Amino acid sequence: MKLHSAHFPAPIFSRSLIAAAALTLCTGQAFAVEPFVVKDIRVEGIQRTEAGTVFSYLPVRVGDTFTDEKGTAAIKALYATGFFKDVRVEAEGDVLVVQVEERPAIASVDFSGIKEFDKEQLTKALKEIGVAESRIFDKSQVDRAEQELKRQYLSRGLYGAKVTTTITPVERNRVAVTFAVDEGDVSRIKQINVVGNKAFSDGTLRDQLKLTTPGWFTWYTKADQYSKQKLAGDIESLRSYYLDRGYLEMQIESTQVSITPDKKDIYITININEGEKYTVSDIKLDGEMFGMEGDLAGLVQLKKGDIYSGSKLTDSTKKISERLGNFGYAFANVNANPNVDREKKEVAFTIMVDPGKRVYVRHINIAGNTKTRDEVIRREFRQFEDSWYDGEKIKLSRDRVDRLGYFKEVTIETPEVPNSSDQIDVNMKVEEKPTGNIMIGAGFSQTDKLSLTGSISQENAFGSGNTVGIEVNTSSRYRTIAVSQTNPYFTDDGVSRTYEVFLRTIRPSAYTTGDYRVKTIGGNVKFGVPFSELDRIFFGVGIENTKVDTDSTSPSLYRQYVRDFGAGGVAGCDVVNDGSCGVGTASTTSFPLTAAWQRDSRDSALVPTKGRYQRANLELSAVGTLKYYRASYQHQYFQPFWANAATIAFNGEVDYGKGIGGKPYPIFKNYYAGGIGTVRGYEASSLGNLKDQYGDSMGGASRLIGSVELQFPFPGSGQDRSLRWFTFLDGGNVFADRERIKINDLRYSTGLGISWISPIGPLKLSYGKPLNLKQGDKSQNFQFQLGTGF
Repeated sequence: MKLHSAHFPAPIFSRSLIAAAALTLCTGQAFAVEPFVVKDIRVEGIQRTEAGTVFSYLPVRVGDTFTDEKGTAAIKALYATGFFKDVRVEAEGDVLVVQVEERPAIASVDFSGIKEFDKEQLTKALKEIGVAESRIFDKSQVDRAEQELKRQYLSRGLYGAKVTTTITPVERNRVAVTFAVDEGDVSRIKQINVVGNKAFSDGTLRDQLKLTTPGWFTWYTKADQYSKQKLAGDIESLRSYYLDRGYLEMQIESTQVSITPDKKDIYITININEGEKYTVSDIKLDGEMFGMEGDLAGLVQLKKGDIYSGSKLTDSTKKISERLGNFGYAFANVNANPNVDREKKEVAFTIMVDPGKRVYVRHINIAGNTKTRDEVIRREFRQFEDSWYDGEKIKLSRDRVDRLGYFKEVTIETPEVPNSSDQIDVNMKVEEKPTGNIMIGAGFSQTDKLSLTGSISQENAFGSGNTVGIEVNTSSRYRTIAVSQTNPYFTDDGVSRTYEVFLRTIRPSAYTTGDYRVKTIGGNVKFGVPFSELDRIFFGVGIENTKVDTDSTSPSLYRQYVRDFGAGGVAGCDVVNDGSCGVGTASTTSFPLTAAWQRDSRDSALVPTKGRYQRANLELSAVGTLKYYRASYQHQYFQPFWANAATIAFNGEVDYGKGIGGKPYPIFKNYYAGGIGTVRGYEASSLGNLKDQYGDSMGGASRLIGSVELQFPFPGSGQDRSLRWFTFLDGGNVFADRERIKINDLRYSTGLGISWISPIGPLKLSYGKPLNLKQGDKSQNFQFQLGTGF
């Protein structure tokens, strides 16, 4: 008996020992096989496939009675695996012999002529559809891969691209698959025409489209390359533009896309019917509102007499739905039903409110936190399990987790629980980012050349949410080593605790001839207590010991400090005219108390785009050798614009210090300005009228800083917030003790820069140009900060 897959799906069976079998095979006429009991099964022709695999698909076992039906089933089962291109079934006595011819395996997949795409990404994509090294070769799958490759080129505007697939047999029943590509020239949009517009000009409507004709940046953005998906998005943008300006019945009647015979130029024509411009004659609410009619009506942005706006109407229904969500109605259905009066060109709306069932949260699930412990994330949640759904609390929970700064991205979904109409789950997904940080700051100037500062910190040590850090400053003037540790949840109520110990040394610039040293060693402990979702107060106590060493070349301000607090000569001697006055050492001790308030409503601690950050701080030393106070206030404000793609950021800071009890304000507690973080374009810590005899800034007891930045997405990066460029305007200065803060004395600068949350950490580059550089000021145009994650 012999069964051959070439006769499939109507195979012919016979016993090989029967003479009539040959006649039957020749005539192609089917006949019944004499059933027999299978004593053994033998598989022949396999090279890569295990015999056990063949046996697992065979519907016949040793001891079974072989019949026509089982023979047909065996052929179908083995052929359906895709492993074989030919299958034969024979009987030698009572032994069933299965002869197969395996399909070739793919030895390699290679590309030639590819420039537009990354080869590794293409290899990965083809693997998903079954075309990859060591996979079974299937011509239909290779043809599908070729067509998909052509489609990808069409989506990039390369309409002249040609793809040729070559299948080359190699040893051991394998084949090499090669895709040879001739990419050709990119087809670019030559012209975009809008037909049927009367209310708005062609230029105004073309400005609403992302697709455009070639321009300055289209080589990078590729906006001049046609894409069906991009055109669909542009049509919706055009429709929204009309709907927001009263054209309720505007329609896109047709779009035509044509390409020149040489496949280089593309012409797009959009035919529209504007319709009439409508005003709102009435708008009212109806449905179940639980006595909140007045509250919900206040959320409606469209009013009687307004020009119809689709975005305002959509936003109104969305706000009503969100407000109901705050009371547990997660699936509230809010729809606006229009009543159009075409004669009067008016439209009335009835907003139907159907709150649905009140639901509660079954489980809160967290995924993606490979390092951070669950409890670190869960303690930021304000929505609880087994409680009524509250949309506002869920949003607040997401924002609080994002503000931790431990994650690149934080998303929340609220799917319904299967087979339940009043339960949902809250699924949060986070993407971890390196929270260890090595921060390096540098500046270059003609005087000090290159100066470096740095710090090492671990914000989320061992996934616990605790922060440990070491700050190091290696500049020629200010050398610091400080070690700190913060536990943001010292208590279960969210009270934080911070320890810090430090050693700070101030030395003169290497380019001056005067010498002195200010060495401060100390430590402090601070506690932070939350009293609202956005507000936190801090209080702490510290101890500092400061030692000031001077000689006859030291600046007079430091010799004056030694005269007042140490063994520096006769009290009241003249440090200006007497070189020996104030020479020596002064050692002082202070016990500063701190109190602060902070409010943070930013949407992200890493890359904020909206919200505010405010902080007020008071440091008071009333016990010990030194008696003084320092007060500061900082306010940051972020506001998105340009369809939320860009951000305007404001920062203002005012600082003030003064001695108390008749004591002078300590010179080493002065504020400084200049450089990145204060007034870019000026050398770091160089501003101020208080100079030593060598021209170096001594800082000031008060400081005023202001800055505004316009932050934009980098061309071609879309909505990616990790890479942005910015322009800035900075202003500020420091003022000596008892010197009035004068707006006319502020220094200003402007410039531009790039900020990038790179794979190795945050990078910020800026180039600043002073606007009112005065005699004694030191400029420093290029500055950068680099953070390296670990």
